[in-house]
Amino acid sequence: MAANTGQTAPDDAWLAKHEEAILEPDLAIIDPHHHLWLRGGYGYLMPEFAADLASGHNVVATVFAECHSMYRETGPEAERSLGETEFVRGQAAMSASGGFGPARVCAVMFGNIDMTLGAAIEPLVERHIEASGGRFRGLRLSSGWDADPRIHNVAERPGLLLEQSVSDAAAVLERLNLSLDLWLYHPQLEEVAALADTRPDLVIILNHVGTPILGGPYRGRTEEVFEDWRARLRRVAERENVFVKLGALPIRMPGFDGDRSLPPGSEEVAAAWRPWIETCIDAFGAERSMFESNFPVQKRWCSYQVCWNAFKRLAAHASPDEKRDLFAGAATRAYRIPDLD
Repeated sequence: MAANTGQTAPDDAWLAKHEEAILEPDLAIIDPHHHLWLRGGYGYLMPEFAADLASGHNVVATVFAECHSMYRETGPEAERSLGETEFVRGQAAMSASGGFGPARVCAVMFGNIDMTLGAAIEPLVERHIEASGGRFRGLRLSSGWDADPRIHNVAERPGLLLEQSVSDAAAVLERLNLSLDLWLYHPQLEEVAALADTRPDLVIILNHVGTPILGGPYRGRTEEVFEDWRARLRRVAERENVFVKLGALPIRMPGFDGDRSLPPGSEEVAAAWRPWIETCIDAFGAERSMFESNFPVQKRWCSYQVCWNAFKRLAAHASPDEKRDLFAGAATRAYRIPDLD
């Protein structure tokens, strides 16, 4: 999410119509991408997330993903996102009390600063690091843009990643050993490769498999989109400083003719996601690929229990070392997560 827009509340009663046994319940998981927020009267905060974490999977830690949550209402515009970092520190303190389960929720986080400020972001970054209590690991830039008016643009203009000011801001992150998450659309993947070449020591984390666009002008062209996305993604994967997050894909496309009264199970989710996720793992390797829940956004379509069971089905034939990377190791390295013992 890039703006404080309304969030449709998940239908808990609908999701509860399908339950399944937890696969590989002892497998350690770090969830590298989730939000906590109040949106449109819907709250997804520590108690709600803790209930999902208690559904059976062994989630040992999580990474908070910026989402314009709890920004300061007043003060200089550039400083208002400090409110989100302060909020995350409080949620992490709630988790550390032990009253919400064993997972270290918000063990680390990435936030938001206007990167078009260029090198001037440095003092703001330092303030976020201090406000986070040491949890701050980097920023996210949401630059999704498409010329077709049917596509919801999250950026105000195209080519944001190619602007000199953004490169200058990325240089600050590179020097401070912080990371940069990127959320954009698949036709823009070449921009990720260009930035990665410019900043080879910057850890870049591509969100949501590079977000292939399957609606608007691309509706009904899934095979064509897949081939284009795959070619672009493979070029990005050649940059060793780029990681990829695996998740946040459609499950049921508009042409789905099954029973929509029931939520999907993990077999259906895994089948829908398999071509995209296996392509990512083949391109980046397990060592630079990490499964992500993207909750509570993903909760509109499947439960936390089903989501992680689907990932386990997708990784069923992976070696033990590959599974450790996909479910925890890659996230640990990308976000410098401290020892969980």
